[in-house]
Amino acid sequence: MDPLLILAIGIACVLGLILVLRVNAFLALITSAIVVSVLAPGDWGIKMSRVAEAFGSSAGSIAIVIALAAIIGECMMASGAADRIVQAFLSLLGQKRASWALMGSGFVLAVPVFFDTVFYLLVPLARSLYRKTGKNYLLYILAIAAGGAITHTLVPPTPGPLIMASTLGIDVGVMILVGGLVALPAAVAGLATARFFDSRMNIPFREAGLGDAAPAGPPVNAAGDEVALPPLWLSLLPVVLPVLLISTNTALSTMANNERLAQLKLEHVQDWDALRSRLTATDDPVGQRIAATLAAKGIDVSTLGENWDNETQQQVLAGLNKILVSKTPLLYDHAAFDSVVEKRWKIDADIAADADATDADLAGLKRQQLLDTLLQASLMNLQPHELERTNRTLLEVALPGVIERHEWSSPLRKAADISGFFGNANFALLLSTVAAMYLLYRQKSVTLAELSQTVEASLMSGGTIILITAAGGAFGAMLKVAKIGDSIRDAFAGSGGSGMVFLLLGYGIAALMKVAQGSSTTAMIVVSGMLAAMITNPEALGYHPVYLATAIGAGSL
Repeated sequence: MDPLLILAIGIACVLGLILVLRVNAFLALITSAIVVSVLAPGDWGIKMSRVAEAFGSSAGSIAIVIALAAIIGECMMASGAADRIVQAFLSLLGQKRASWALMGSGFVLAVPVFFDTVFYLLVPLARSLYRKTGKNYLLYILAIAAGGAITHTLVPPTPGPLIMASTLGIDVGVMILVGGLVALPAAVAGLATARFFDSRMNIPFREAGLGDAAPAGPPVNAAGDEVALPPLWLSLLPVVLPVLLISTNTALSTMANNERLAQLKLEHVQDWDALRSRLTATDDPVGQRIAATLAAKGIDVSTLGENWDNETQQQVLAGLNKILVSKTPLLYDHAAFDSVVEKRWKIDADIAADADATDADLAGLKRQQLLDTLLQASLMNLQPHELERTNRTLLEVALPGVIERHEWSSPLRKAADISGFFGNANFALLLSTVAAMYLLYRQKSVTLAELSQTVEASLMSGGTIILITAAGGAFGAMLKVAKIGDSIRDAFAGSGGSGMVFLLLGYGIAALMKVAQGSSTTAMIVVSGMLAAMITNPEALGYHPVYLATAIGAGSL
C-alpha cells in the first residue's frame, strides 16, 4: 500500500477515534499504531509485536522523567512553594504591574507543574485583583495563559517538550535553552495582545464557577490566619536545580565536542608512503574505499603522483578530515571494512553457536543486509562529533602503523563525562524530586505515610501521560516502518525548501490537532512522532531539529 495513503488512514484513525467516538487518547493512539502496523510491510508474525516493542521503547525513554515531574509539581503545590513564587512576583512588581506578575508566575510554574494546575492556582488571584481594582479582568486571565501556556509547550521538563526532544533526538539542555529563548518574547507578545483585547472587550466578572477568589496578599487558612510559606530560594530549588544541571551538562558537552580531537594533523600520519600505497593499491579494499570517498570530496589520489610533498600531504589531510564527518558518502562500507569490524565476528559467532540454528539458517545469513542495518543505519544517525570519532577509530584500526592512535580523554571531555551523569535528565529530576518532597515534609510537617499518599496521587496523573506518550511513540514508530519519510522526501525532491515545509507541517498539523482534540501534550506527541518518521536524515532539514520542535510546540498552544 502507498505510504502516503497509510499516513492518511493513520491520521484519520486518530482523529476519528478521539473526536467522533470520544475514545481515550491512549486507546486511540495505540489502536491507530496497530492499524498502521497492519497496513505497513512486514510479516504478520511481527505486526503486533513491533507495536509493543515501540511502545516499550518510548516508555523507557520518558517514563522516569514524566513520573518525577508529576511528583515535583504536586509537592510544590502542596508545600506552598508555588504560592511563594507567585507572592514573590507580586512583591517585586507590585499590584500596578500585576499582569506582569501573573504572566511571570505562570511562565515559571508551568515548567515543573502541569498548565491546568497552574491556571487553577492563579485564577483566584486574578479574581481577587479584579475585585480590588474593578478593571483588567480579561488582562489578568490572559496574562496567566500567556505565561503558562508557552512554557507548557516549549520548555522541558514539562512532558510535551520533553517528549519532542526525545522523539526528535534533541539534547534536553538545548531544548530548555532554545525553548526558553523562544518562549520569553512570545510570552511578552502574548501579554501585549492581552492588553489590546482587554482595552476593547468588556468581559463581565462572574461570581460562580471557580469558587471564592483568593486574596491578593499572602494566602490564609480557614481561620483567617496567614499561612507560613517556604523561603523563596527553597521554593525555586525544584525548578532551578534540574535546569542548572542539565544546562551545565549541555554547555560542557558542547565545548568538549567542539574540541575536534578526532581531526587529523600531519604528525598523526606515521607513514605517508604507506598511506599512499594503501590508497593507490588496486587489490586493497580498505584503501580503495578511502580513495573513493576522497574522490567524492574532489581529491583523486591517482593523480597526485608518486612523491607527496608537504602541499599534497596537506591536501590529502584536508580531504581525510572532510570524510571523517561525511554522511554522503559514508566512509564505512561492509565490503571494504568487513575484516576490521569486530562486531561482524561476534554476529557470525553467535549464529554459528546457536544450537537451534539449522543449516538453512546458517546458509541464509545475509551478511550484507545485517551489517548495513547494524552499522550503516546507525552511523547515519550519529551526531557529527560522534561520527568523526567513529571514523577516526575506523581509520586507526584499518590502517595500523599508518594513522596514529589518539587519546580522547582531554580534561574538558572528562568534565563533560562527569556532568553527563549529574546532568542526565533522569538524575537531575530525581534530585529535584527529593528537594520537592523534602520541602513538603519540612513545610507541612507531614508524616511519611501522608507524603507517600501525595506521591501516589501525583503518579496517577503522571501514569496517564506516560501511557499516552508511549502510545504516541508507537504510532510514530509504525509510520516510520511504513516508510512515510521516504515518500515525503520523494514528494519534495528538488523543491529546495523541504526544511521550511517541515516547519509549516509541524506548526499546521499541531495546531489542527490542538483545536480538534484540545490537548497540547497529545498534539506534541502525535506530531513529533509523525515528523520523526518522515525525517530520514536530520541534516537534510538545513537547520537544527530544535527549531522544528519549537514550531510544533507553538502550533500546540
